[in-house]
Amino acid sequence: MAAALLAASLGTACGARDAGPGATALGGPQPAAGRQAQPLTPSGAITAYVERYRRAQAARAAAAKKWGLKQTPLTPPAPPAVKPDIAFRKGFEVGDPDLPPVFTTVPTEDRVVFLTIDDGAEKDPELLRMMAELDIPYSAFLSDYLVREDYGYFRKMQDKGVALHNHTLNHRYMPALSYAEQKREICGQQDVIEKRFGTRPTLFRPPYGNYNRDTLRAAASCGITAVPLWAAEAFPDRMEWREWDRDLHPGDIVLTHFRGRSHWKGTMADMVRQAMDTITARGYAVARLEDYVG
Repeated sequence: MAAALLAASLGTACGARDAGPGATALGGPQPAAGRQAQPLTPSGAITAYVERYRRAQAARAAAAKKWGLKQTPLTPPAPPAVKPDIAFRKGFEVGDPDLPPVFTTVPTEDRVVFLTIDDGAEKDPELLRMMAELDIPYSAFLSDYLVREDYGYFRKMQDKGVALHNHTLNHRYMPALSYAEQKREICGQQDVIEKRFGTRPTLFRPPYGNYNRDTLRAAASCGITAVPLWAAEAFPDRMEWREWDRDLHPGDIVLTHFRGRSHWKGTMADMVRQAMDTITARGYAVARLEDYVG
């Protein structure tokens, strides 16, 4: 950590010197009119950077206490300079390695996992506040038949930096559909997300995690490049595991759903507490999936 802070601070200080008169480092205040800013020395840059980091950690610790977490969530490392190559998980292949790969874990040595939330049934404003205050990244995989009730809720989510991905129009069991029907479900949702939110996803999760070769062919035709499933699933009262050791591993994808008390034993906030207490206790940070995939 000390080395990272030193490198970042020196780089920022040098950037301030190179930027010319009036430049400031680390987002500091601009000089008063008619006065020229003094460039930070390397030692001054280190001090300023460490102070900003300390304040951010203090704010996160306060948010963790406010929301009832047992520990302050760990901070993820900087995103990789080059995203890892994604391949099919063994046993998940469909006979064509050129189709979008299906996987449950991102290949990385970073002690990070990725939180993903499916469908869109529960639109709890408390979730938006909680995740923003805790500064926890997550990704949403949306089905239009639920999201269309309140597109505005998910626009607020997007405004907070959450990436919105494809979970089909109507959440149907894909292997039971023809290729044309699957294409309508996937491409139709691509069109909806593009129209309503201004982006066209590259990630797709089939409902229930079920797919066949036609599913991946249809997804590829709609611009999908990867199909993340999950290695663990979070509920308000427990975690469920895909792996035999019932544990987390670097790069694991964690699934949960937009649900409330009418669907499970708790609220979205209860689910986040359960998931984050488990993730933090096992020494992992939550990172942004799109920094590693897509």
